[in-house]
Amino acid sequence: MSISVTASAVTAVRRGPMLAVLLAGQIMASMDGSIVSVAARTIRDDLRAGGAAVQLVVSGYLLTTGVLLVTCARLGDIAGHRRVFLAGLAWFTGASLACGLAPTAGVLVAARVAQAVGAALLAPQVFSLIQLHWDGPARRRAIGMYGMVLALGVALGQVIGGLVVGADLFGLTWRPVFLVNVPIGAVLLVVGPRLLPDSRAGERARLDPLGVAVLTVAMTALTVPLIFGRDQGWPAWSWVSLAGGAALLAAFGRHESRARHPLLDLAALRPAGVKPGLAACWTVMGCYTVFLLVLTLHLQSALGLSPLQAGLAFVPYTVGFGTLSLTWTRYPRRLRDALPVAGPVAFAAGAVLLALLHRHQWNPYAASPLLLLAGAGHAAGYSPLIARIASLVEPRLASAVSALNSTGPMLAGVTAVAGLGSVYFAAPSSADGLLRVVAAVAVLLAAGTACAWPAVRTRQTPAGPTRG
Repeated sequence: MSISVTASAVTAVRRGPMLAVLLAGQIMASMDGSIVSVAARTIRDDLRAGGAAVQLVVSGYLLTTGVLLVTCARLGDIAGHRRVFLAGLAWFTGASLACGLAPTAGVLVAARVAQAVGAALLAPQVFSLIQLHWDGPARRRAIGMYGMVLALGVALGQVIGGLVVGADLFGLTWRPVFLVNVPIGAVLLVVGPRLLPDSRAGERARLDPLGVAVLTVAMTALTVPLIFGRDQGWPAWSWVSLAGGAALLAAFGRHESRARHPLLDLAALRPAGVKPGLAACWTVMGCYTVFLLVLTLHLQSALGLSPLQAGLAFVPYTVGFGTLSLTWTRYPRRLRDALPVAGPVAFAAGAVLLALLHRHQWNPYAASPLLLLAGAGHAAGYSPLIARIASLVEPRLASAVSALNSTGPMLAGVTAVAGLGSVYFAAPSSADGLLRVVAAVAVLLAAGTACAWPAVRTRQTPAGPTRG
């Protein structure tokens, strides 16, 4: 299947405004995965919601997006990435309004699921459109900004959520957490159709119903126990569900390798370096998710910081991540090639030293440079590597790479939180738990470095990728 792009649309569009629209949509989707966590207690009190309902408000968003991302990425090939992005944006904006106006916890849960559907529709199209309409150094810069938005959206959600809830705008308590998306989405829906070029499948693309069914059940079976199993003490059903999900995921892979119109084109995994490179990216993003969680818990439970103060404590991390994400494309080629290998090492070093500092003595001034180092290492281990992977894969496979890049980090994150979250809560103290989790994160990041090496050694030539 080939992708055709309307030439006049591409030449008429300035890439800067186009990228701004795409990244604005992505950051809304990324932030809403974490922004609600800060408001959870206020939502519970205001709506008199039970613990299960509050958990669904927070986790239902992640569960729904995780299940739908691959299918929605494929819909971009079928209906056009521009059209699906705008449809997802409209859906997400409308669902955000419904969340903000929800009169009961049940309505809020339903609106959050609808919001997640919109996020799953729009998010994969962002990477696909970058892959299709940028190349060379311009693509590396665009992917650097995309990577920054993807990771920082989670941290920014905590900060903005704390600010909004703390300000109690117009006496609406938690509701502006959702309503803030409405004016932003409305503006993007006005300018988006004018700025985004169209792209359609050159041949008639079709959806694979059997692939959709198998993958949906597999992802549900995997994510439900990962999200809810730890809080319930890992009952027997959670292990049965995980085993069944893994078996179904393997069956999905076998089916896709033979399908005439695959939901996920596995040809994207064939170029040398792509599979280990993706594994490295997923590892780094999963480690970031659990590191953010346990450090936030430690800052609040052990040090007594408010949710807003805990979010602001990550500012040095965001500065380090953002600075390297925006500047790595200007580095010499040899240094760019070294970043995916050196980045996870720097991330691990900053995290371990920070955990040791918290174990023995809390010093916010000493913590800032360590967070800066960890953030820069995170960016070095992700942005240059996903840009390299994009250069190794044909543009016609953009949606498959986007699906893998969206779903893999999500699964890695919930797996890391489920497994290492249990390590944190089982520790005798918060500081001990932080150190144990960070030690495990360092081991995982070392494995990420080992996975990054084959992708770094792969060179792109006109005939395709080769080892160099």
